[in-house]
Amino acid sequence: MKLIGFFNRDGGTFRTTDMSAYQNRAEITFAEAGHDFEAVVFSGSEIVPAMERAARRDDIDGIVAGGGDGTISAAASIAWKNGVALGVVPAGTMNLFARSLRVPLDIWEALDVLAFGEVDHVDIASANGRPFIHQYSAGLHARMVRYRNSYSYRSRLGKIQASTRAAFGVVLNPPEFDVEFEAAGIRERRKVSAVSVSNNPFGENALLYADSLTGGELGFYTAKPLKPLGVARLAIDLLRGKVRENADLMIMHPAEVHLHFPKLHPKANCVMDGELLPLERDVALTLHPGELKVLVKQGLAAKLDERERREPVS
Repeated sequence: MKLIGFFNRDGGTFRTTDMSAYQNRAEITFAEAGHDFEAVVFSGSEIVPAMERAARRDDIDGIVAGGGDGTISAAASIAWKNGVALGVVPAGTMNLFARSLRVPLDIWEALDVLAFGEVDHVDIASANGRPFIHQYSAGLHARMVRYRNSYSYRSRLGKIQASTRAAFGVVLNPPEFDVEFEAAGIRERRKVSAVSVSNNPFGENALLYADSLTGGELGFYTAKPLKPLGVARLAIDLLRGKVRENADLMIMHPAEVHLHFPKLHPKANCVMDGELLPLERDVALTLHPGELKVLVKQGLAAKLDERERREPVS
């Protein structure tokens, strides 16, 4: 394959990595696997435009993106829109998409897996046409991200500390709002503290990422109006990886979800793949089964249980 690697030197692990050595190692590793590969190191502000330009070329089979979840989300969107393959080097704080793809979290080991791997097809989702690989959310999560962004941090540890501080703030001041939804033939209006729609249902893990990205269905979660104690219980269940056991959650697995926020505050926010955005009054969320080409470990696709590759639900 003809591939170009884009490494965000401002992303997490790369900040403390010898990027010249890593770039050289990447080019050698992919060349040994038989690929035509070139690696380029960019700053965070430069990398997305560079990936967009490369993906539009007619002689490119794929891009390999290294950075945090924001970089990987942008790369996935670009790869999907241009029909090229995506390789993920997890250099961020959470590396949620890489975990779902079972890519090693060690950035050096990831090179070997991707270079000698294979192309698989996984699901990707969109909200009003904007693609996301992890989740769309409003309410608790959006408030936590807004709180976190108001704090200053410059490192992975600093981001974790800011997130912890923001989480405590949300526990003490949970939101409450109205949402109308239509999913799997059900139409309903509810008062909630949180709405979340994920690209495939979350697995039983504390970080809330999908165990499989080939299930052909969204994860749709709403939380009842919560008081501080209820938010604390939900947080504990999240940390235990037992969110499905929380009595305050409604969980569905549709292929599409339509949301309407009848009392939308002008400054209300949502979060898509970790990015804080203005909340739109009407949101159509859709799964696109098998439309994203990704590099995974050789033989991984064949090992996946066929039950994980279901047809989308109606």
